[in-house]
Parts: sequence; C-alpha cells; structure tokens
Amino acid sequence: MSRKRQQLCPNKPYGCDNYRKGIIDGSACSSLCDKDTLYMSRCLSTLPNNQVGKNTFDFGLKFRGENPPKFREMVFNHLKSKLGEQANLAGLVGQILSVADGNKDGRVSLPEARSTWALLQMDEVLLGLLLQDRGHTPRLLGYCGDLYMTERVPYGPLYGLSLPWPLAGWVPSGVQRTVDQWFTPSWPRKAKISMGLLELVEDVFHGTYGSFLICDFAAAHFGYTDRHELRLTNARAVVPEAAFRRAMRARTCEADGDCVYGVDCHTSCDVAEKRCRGEPLRPNLAKACGTLKDYLLRGAPSGLREELERQLYACMALRGNAGQMNMEHSLILNNLKALLWRQISHTKDS
Repeated sequence: MSRKRQQLCPNKPYGCDNYRKGIIDGSACSSLCDKDTLYMSRCLSTLPNNQVGKNTFDFGLKFRGENPPKFREMVFNHLKSKLGEQANLAGLVGQILSVADGNKDGRVSLPEARSTWALLQMDEVLLGLLLQDRGHTPRLLGYCGDLYMTERVPYGPLYGLSLPWPLAGWVPSGVQRTVDQWFTPSWPRKAKISMGLLELVEDVFHGTYGSFLICDFAAAHFGYTDRHELRLTNARAVVPEAAFRRAMRARTCEADGDCVYGVDCHTSCDVAEKRCRGEPLRPNLAKACGTLKDYLLRGAPSGLREELERQLYACMALRGNAGQMNMEHSLILNNLKALLWRQISHTKDS
C-alpha cells in the first residue's frame, strides 16, 4: 500500500464518501469501501493537506463517450508539460488510459477520469508508471481517488538503520557509515542488488521518455525483493531533466550554493547574470557509485576488491554532460556491470 510512513490509517479513507456519491471511482474503490477486502494498515502521510481526495480532484471535469477525446487530450498535454516533446507520448497516453479504466469495461468514466487526473498530479505516480515496465519501481496494483496501492517491497532501506532523532545527532558520521553496513545481505546478493541500481541509472539516462535525474540517492529511497531485485521506493527523488533545467534557469543566485535542486542535483551560478545554469554538474551514475561504494567494498572478494575500488572511484569522479561525457559514462557503466556480473553469473543469486 502506498502512502505509508509508519502511521495508522483511518478505517475508511476520505475518498470512500466521494466514491459512494459517484464523484470518483477506481480499481480499488469497491474492495476498499464496500467489500472490506482491502485494508489499509499503514499510511504514507496523515497530514490534512495530503489526505485522500482533498485539494486534488477537478470536480468540474466533464466529458461524454468512451475514452473521451477531451480527457485523452488533457492527459497528453499534461504529459507533454512534464516530459517535454517526446515521440512516443501517444503510446504513454494509451497506457495511462488503460490504467484509468479501473473496471476494464473498455471506457473511462467521469469518476474514473477524476481519480486518474488526481493521481497524475503526483509526480511520483507518473514516474512510477514510467519506470515499472522495467521493474525499477513497485508495480501499481490499484487506486481509488488519489489513494494508490503498490506491491509490497519487503526489504528497505537499501542499507542502514534509522536511529531515533535524539540519538542520530550524537553518532559521528564515520561510525554511522560503518554501522549502516552491518545488516546487509551476503556479498553476491549485494552485487545483484547493485546491478539493479546501475540498470536503473542506465534506463533513466536517455530513456524511452527522455532523460531523468535522481536528485536524492539516499539508501532510504531504495529497497529490494525476496529475489534481491532493486526497487526505487520513492519516485519523488526523480525529476525529468527538461523540467530540472527549466527550474534551475529560472532561479536567481549569488553563488553555486544557491543552485541545488532536491538533495544533490547541483548546477553552477552564472554570477554575471545572477542566474543558475541548467547543466547538472554530476550525472546520476557518479552519485549511484557514491551510494554503492561502502556497500560493495565491505565483504568484497579479496581478488576483486582492488579493481572494484578503482572502478567505483573512477565512476564517482564523473562530472557534467559535456564533451566525452556520454562515451565515458557508457564505458564506466558497462565495465562496472561486467565486473559484478563475472562474480555472480555462476551463483544461484544471479
């Protein structure tokens, strides 16, 4: 169930009232609101402005007919505003309309359209849909209003322990990094999980619907399955590169420190223009390797460790997108994947 951050949920979500009034509908509404076969045990948020159905539904949305052209056009324009000009947006619209048809009757009703439109306002839902075909995000299982359910990711974060905030401030960062690596799977399994992160980086770099930046590589945003397949559990950390560049160029600055998007997407400041530049300073791959360094080096086979460390540091040193960047990016990524694959291809963990 999405929307969970270790808080208890209300017995009946806010959206059930709107469902019974015929305002919204979705593939999970009946199970959640009528049959009681779907129960929410945990919620991502219980904040008043982040509750199901509040402040997100366009109650003026009106159209007629099956898969109405007006709604298709609205979805197309919304995707274009988020992803920029992409050759295959029409195919993505079709995929979203298929998800919107919650009862699979071959048409999108007005209540289903309202729910889908509310979902599409949440970037993490849209990006989750874009990435789930490649297995990088938890599969969307159903929705009702802007409440949505995804498959459970049994293991997370990627590594580390969440210390209570009074204690976290007293633990030195070096000690925290060491403790973070104590409770992790065997090394071959860590290698397989790491391959998943590298494949995610590869797929969002000039992917099907453009390039994306991951602006927070914290271990807390990743988990893995029983088969040790990586899942991005917080798609809010991902932003289309075109949207990132627009946002940064619109930002005023005095110094480079003013040009930060999210946690770790940086550009430089054009001091003469007092505007942030649009070019990201570090690629996704460099940040991914920084996240994986301690994780992969701890417990690495002795005959592999020196070469693995060399490749990880070369990866972390990548900068910018200019010049030979694309070729260098591909070379380092392929070498690192090949190194890991040679170690695990003959094991049951592969």
